[in-house]
Amino acid sequence: MVSSVFDLFKIGVGPSSSHTMGPMTAACRFVETLRDKGLFGRTARVEVDLYGSLALTGKGHATDRAILLGLSGQRPDGIDPDEADRIVAGIREKGRLPLGKDRDISFDEAGDLRFLQRERLPHHSNGMRFAASDAAGEALETGVYYSTGGGAVLDETAIARNAPPDGVWDIPFNYHSAAELLVIAAREGMTIADVARANERAQFPDEEIDARLATIAEAMSRCIDRGIAQSGILPGGLKVKRRAPGLYRLLLDRAERTLSDPLTVIDWVNLWALAVNEENAAGGRVVTAPTNGAAGIVPAILRYYQRFTPHSTDEGVRTFLLTAAAVGSLFKENASISGAEVGCQGEVGVACSMAAAGLTAAVGGTPAQIENAAEIGMEHNLGLTCDPIAGLVQVPCIERNAVGAVKAIEASRLALAGDGSHLVSLDQVIETMRRTGLDMNERYKETSLGGLAVNVVEC
Repeated sequence: MVSSVFDLFKIGVGPSSSHTMGPMTAACRFVETLRDKGLFGRTARVEVDLYGSLALTGKGHATDRAILLGLSGQRPDGIDPDEADRIVAGIREKGRLPLGKDRDISFDEAGDLRFLQRERLPHHSNGMRFAASDAAGEALETGVYYSTGGGAVLDETAIARNAPPDGVWDIPFNYHSAAELLVIAAREGMTIADVARANERAQFPDEEIDARLATIAEAMSRCIDRGIAQSGILPGGLKVKRRAPGLYRLLLDRAERTLSDPLTVIDWVNLWALAVNEENAAGGRVVTAPTNGAAGIVPAILRYYQRFTPHSTDEGVRTFLLTAAAVGSLFKENASISGAEVGCQGEVGVACSMAAAGLTAAVGGTPAQIENAAEIGMEHNLGLTCDPIAGLVQVPCIERNAVGAVKAIEASRLALAGDGSHLVSLDQVIETMRRTGLDMNERYKETSLGGLAVNVVEC
């Protein structure tokens, strides 16, 4: 099914869309279920079990923190990161949970929030189970949820019957492949962005679409600026130093010399991608693009379009985001955007493909050139593993966004230098990515059991 641009680009908090935003949303939903069933007032205890990748890398991805916040009635798109710190600190200090903001219950984090690292639920590696009981210990309600990537959450029933996620709606142009999308564009005389906008009109008027797109673009821009302004050490124990502020000062100090260096633009793109993902690693406010772990690529390339391409416009920004989302939807439907399912090719690889397509569209590329750019962006990320050191979204994730952003520019330029004809199609690359993910050893799917996670000694 076609995903909305506002499903792929969601404002939330770091460090992970699947391990932070998803669990926080799931915890909120469980509390809402208790309210809907009239069980909220009787609830005296809530227990949570985390499975698979959530259990293996949840500590590094702040999944425990996200669960506490979600049970406290906080949502990823509305919480202030500083307020989140105070809420979590209060729960841990007092051993009391403000369930749904309204009901104060006892909460023993060590006993009530369990990381079951040797177990996995059947439908997805990012599984979690919630259970509520009354003061006498009688079971009231249980709920099983899966965080399927990009902050999306499905309950056990929905994922078992392959139900569409929330936000699916009747649209005028339904497509399931890049080939179908290109046929629609040619038949209707539309751009890919036009097709995406026409589908969004099924639920929003143009004025609201534009306002929402502007909000997304502004949130991305603010995240870059915050990341540049913040200095210090990232949380988590690896003692990773924020590099964006220093790189920014270096670029300003060398302003005159950089005029003669044609590669200076790469330094700026690196800066913007690093700034976003350092902010994400610190638990700051970011936009899934399509995930938090890959959140730096699209904003960096969007700012590249605004600062370093001639004749950039607000309409170009809208074209960029709509086109990027159309491409991201193809990956989400036909493969995955979850590192726990297919490795980092599903996160950084998809983000690179989306950014390449968006940039190509914004500077006037044809639908065929856009499809070519998206294909190149993913083709050269195939097989990319997800092996974060200590389960933190820091190494190699932060630098990987900078490299992915530069790849997106290269993919766009290669596509624009041609007429759109090429040997390997985007659909073939998406299917290859899916199969590669299936073949990939589980150790390289966001478990921190292989690769850099075990070959780099933690200090």
